[in-house]
Amino acid sequence: MSNENNSSKSEKFLKGTLILTVASFVVKVIGSLNWIFVSRILGGEGIGLYQMAFPIYFFAMTVSQAGVPVAISIITAERVALGDIFGAKRVFKISMALMLLTGILFSALTYFAASWLIEWHFIRDPRAYMSVVVLAPTVFFVTFLASSRGYLQGWQRMTPTAVSQIVEQIFRVITMIVLADLFLPMGLEYAAAGASLGALAGAVTGLIVLVYFHIKLNREIDQKYGVDLQPTEQSKNESAFSIMKRIFTLSLPVSAASIMLPVVSNLDLMIVPQRLEVAGYSVHQATELFGYLTGMAVPLVNLATILTASLAVSIVPAISEARALKDTDRIYRQTAAAVRISNFVCFPAFVIVFLLATPIASLIYNAPGAGPAVMISAVSIILLGLHQVSTGVLQGLGHTTIPMVNMVLAAAAKVALNWTLTAIPALGIMGAAWATAADMGVAAFINLYFIYRYIGYKMELGQLIKTIGSAVVMAGVVKFFYDFTLAEFAMPVFSLFGAVIVGCLIYIAVMAAIGGMLEEDMQRIPLIGRFGVKIFHKIGIFK
Repeated sequence: MSNENNSSKSEKFLKGTLILTVASFVVKVIGSLNWIFVSRILGGEGIGLYQMAFPIYFFAMTVSQAGVPVAISIITAERVALGDIFGAKRVFKISMALMLLTGILFSALTYFAASWLIEWHFIRDPRAYMSVVVLAPTVFFVTFLASSRGYLQGWQRMTPTAVSQIVEQIFRVITMIVLADLFLPMGLEYAAAGASLGALAGAVTGLIVLVYFHIKLNREIDQKYGVDLQPTEQSKNESAFSIMKRIFTLSLPVSAASIMLPVVSNLDLMIVPQRLEVAGYSVHQATELFGYLTGMAVPLVNLATILTASLAVSIVPAISEARALKDTDRIYRQTAAAVRISNFVCFPAFVIVFLLATPIASLIYNAPGAGPAVMISAVSIILLGLHQVSTGVLQGLGHTTIPMVNMVLAAAAKVALNWTLTAIPALGIMGAAWATAADMGVAAFINLYFIYRYIGYKMELGQLIKTIGSAVVMAGVVKFFYDFTLAEFAMPVFSLFGAVIVGCLIYIAVMAAIGGMLEEDMQRIPLIGRFGVKIFHKIGIFK
């Protein structure tokens, strides 16, 4: 019975990952299509006005949430695991009251700071003022949106997050396109402000979707636990202040880590172009190379790690629940499964992007010159996947400060390497790409060290060797297929997609043949897992 229960818990955790992955992919596709239409309406200048306002909104949104959604997810999962449903609902009410205050505060600050930012030339173009102002109320709604998702994730309900993300993106895109086009005759600044209103429309509709899922969850709670929920001894003795204190203890490091991302991006902006000039590139060339790295290579890395990003979100409440129940065996197994899945997905993605960097850059961006930056950035795929998963595990264990400190250390290493490697003429922008990979690697491996300290987990060497071996075989097949078909048929698109498909099939076949795919892992994968197990049993891979 215990094994069945553990299997169902793992299946729930992996199902949540799959749901979030599909939603993230859909959201990214919709977003990519959106920019095609909005760019045609606003043009480069209008997009520039929009992009001047967006970082202000993003910063206010990040600080106003202060990592509270992750904290809510952790605490809710703990209370639900212990059967303290009254306490879980109380935590949500207190956190939402907290978000009400921070949402109002940072919305007001964004609104009133708009003119000051223009006056002091932090925003260079005064026409961006209206875009900042219309984004101000969005901060309020997004704060509630994120907190609601955190609570539902604490119940390990990932469908509400997925559905609300897709609905939010659809309404955001429709509003951006319609209002940008509608307001364009009034002037470019009005059109950019209209596009900015898309964020508000998306946040409001996403919140409405979550309200529906909250009502649905409450009905299920009433049916299962009764309408008259009673507090446990812990809930009776716990004050609202102590709950808020724990929320802040867990959330502030997460918030600090989130703020590190734009900080590191700004450091790149200051260092990389300057050091490229030292390496002998002109200002124009340095700007172009910087665009190759940040605007082309990095988005490809992020696209390749959609699944691991979703895995990191879904593993937090799963680990929190197991920790609350003091089930160290389940914590270990879920951590091991998450790392195996990360490696299973990220190694073939690395092979594809590394070997086919220039063809991919040519097809997607029409920029073959981005090939070297994309090729070296492929290393970041494996390391970012490990970083995301290990961060989720540590957050689930309640050690939210460690990933934040590790990101600071990793950022310091990146700055030093950016300064040194980018200025070497033989490396140039590839030096900056190596620095980015090192940034992810330092943070990931320090995370893994602390995971070993807390739960005794270390990466399974045998499994890792099988994954690397399968990836090496895949690399040979991808290289041969691409070069051969390109020489024979001179059809780059066919060669590229063919190499990717054939390479992935070979990778899966080799992994299965050498025992790199575990039956228990495949059995727990939603939708396709049991079907795949049956096939592998028929062909003799699983006994």
